[in-house]
Amino acid sequence: MRYAASLDPGLHRRLVDGLYLEAMMMADEARAYFDGDVLGRGEAVDPLRRVSFACESLKVTTRLMHVIAWLLSQRAWQRGEISDADLGDEKYRLGRASLTDATLTEGFPFEARALIEGSQDLYDRVARLEDRLGHMGNDPKGHDAGPARALLDRLNTAF
Repeated sequence: MRYAASLDPGLHRRLVDGLYLEAMMMADEARAYFDGDVLGRGEAVDPLRRVSFACESLKVTTRLMHVIAWLLSQRAWQRGEISDADLGDEKYRLGRASLTDATLTEGFPFEARALIEGSQDLYDRVARLEDRLGHMGNDPKGHDAGPARALLDRLNTAF
């Protein structure tokens, strides 16, 4: 997949490294939080709430693992371990993740809601990045790369 090659290599590396660090830190926070006795196992907690909480914990983990896997694929591509053509394979694309119903989580503790929303935000940002990189690859001249790229292209052709 030639889309990542259309982005400046240094910028691509910094984007991937920054997102990877954020994803790993959030995964560690999520593991520590959801492994704890958050809902109070000794207390009488509504079974539906307990199941909803467990499902959201799995959704957070799934989102983060999809993001981390995609970022690791990007890193492998940067190092030449995956070719441009291989990077276009579906197995290297960002996996699908379920969205969270905000009405279901409104009674959750603040920390849980913050992790749920944070993982969803990170997943959305990576999905936009993947989509944007894909659009850049569809236009070999990069005309759809945004206003800054268009201005640079105009400057290059003027001089």
